[in-house]
Amino acid sequence: MESVEVFTSEGKGRGLKAQKEFLPGDVIFAEPAYAAVVFDSLTHVICHTCFKRQERLHRCGQCKFAYYCDRTCQRAAWLNHKNECSAIKKHGKAPTENIRLAARIMWKIEREGSGLSEGCLVSIDDLQNHVDSFSEEEKKELRADIESFLEFWPPQSQQFGMQYISHIFGVINCNGFTLSDQRGLQAVGVGIFPNLCQANHDCWPNCTVIFNNGKIELRALSKISPGDELTVSYVDFLNVSEERRKQLKKQYYFDCTCEHCKKQIKDDLMLAAKAGESKPSAETVKEVIQFSKDTLEKINKARMEGLYHEVVKLCRECLKKQEPVLGDTNIYLLRILSIASEVLSYLQMFEEAADYAKRMVDGYLKIYHPNNAQLGMAVMRAGVTHWHAGLIEAGHGLICKAYAILLITHGPSHPITKDLEVMRVQTEMELRMFQQNEFMYYKMREAALKNQKIQVMPEPSNDTSPSLFHKKE
Repeated sequence: MESVEVFTSEGKGRGLKAQKEFLPGDVIFAEPAYAAVVFDSLTHVICHTCFKRQERLHRCGQCKFAYYCDRTCQRAAWLNHKNECSAIKKHGKAPTENIRLAARIMWKIEREGSGLSEGCLVSIDDLQNHVDSFSEEEKKELRADIESFLEFWPPQSQQFGMQYISHIFGVINCNGFTLSDQRGLQAVGVGIFPNLCQANHDCWPNCTVIFNNGKIELRALSKISPGDELTVSYVDFLNVSEERRKQLKKQYYFDCTCEHCKKQIKDDLMLAAKAGESKPSAETVKEVIQFSKDTLEKINKARMEGLYHEVVKLCRECLKKQEPVLGDTNIYLLRILSIASEVLSYLQMFEEAADYAKRMVDGYLKIYHPNNAQLGMAVMRAGVTHWHAGLIEAGHGLICKAYAILLITHGPSHPITKDLEVMRVQTEMELRMFQQNEFMYYKMREAALKNQKIQVMPEPSNDTSPSLFHKKE
């Protein structure tokens, strides 16, 4: 942690600043979780130590609740699981993820005290809890959490005052970091990382955060000079500044004053209407945007019910309305294109999916920071879709572009980057074959597909890419 220091950031409270120069892709620091738990809905399919998704997991023979990859992960977990294991057996069942995380934090405090832990810049006691800013509904949920916690907490463990328990739940509420699976595609748990909590938000940040091999990594997205503040984005940039500010105020209790919000940078692109002679009226644009919002609600309902052909039908109808009216970078058009390409890929209708994916990526490239992780993942999906569609030239180009972005945002050792490198090599080989003899390439592709079905794309999910900080639903 000698490469960063905590300082008082004007108007923001504490922040982190660089002590030396960093270049894009550099790891500024890696931090293990102070405490972390798997989400309630995934406790039986995700390892409780390394947070990897595995087909077969070993269950704890004592509490019958915790699952692990193997004995190595189980032994590594024992220090943090020992008290939890005993408490779950006595309680009769495991409590919710928030209660489990609070209990793990307090058992660690019981073992080590609440002062500075090794490698931590701040203590748990010094983290912001924002309990005073809670709404009535949030206060009601807090009281319910405390009640559940006290029912679960063993009488023989160290007893904490109500105010301190409230502080811990407040810390979890506004500082709980989302943990993703090994490929970074699904949110699987929540953890507390005291050093990361010191990084302030900026809608156009100079750093990104990736969960890799059991630790979070703070990685540089652009050149950072000594003395520069290190910032991350708490929310997806793909929203107009007013919506991002509302989201940040509601979830994190502060007013964003970053340059992109103050100057509403890129808002014009995100709400763009068709230009030229047939420019639509403001009223027409408003009607189409409202139609898009209504359609997105219907799409979410159909996706929840697994009605993917209905989702495709709704997307096509919406695009028919949007295309003569909305600009190529309009976020409502881009959201429909994203859903359509994802669901069509799952249904193995790759050619139509590739067309939508290309248009989506073209829009994203004009809006996102060039080294944005979500941009990299979207470009990768588009590349794979083109590859499956037999559009090898475009597919290879997109996969190479995605690889360049993910080398910076995820680094070469991340599983998703390794997967992408394999795809890059494979598509490069296929592209050479295509350039040498196009007819033979398609014949060989056709024969290969007859002998081996194309791998089914993952089932579409309502989840967008995992957000930085986890908020209790």
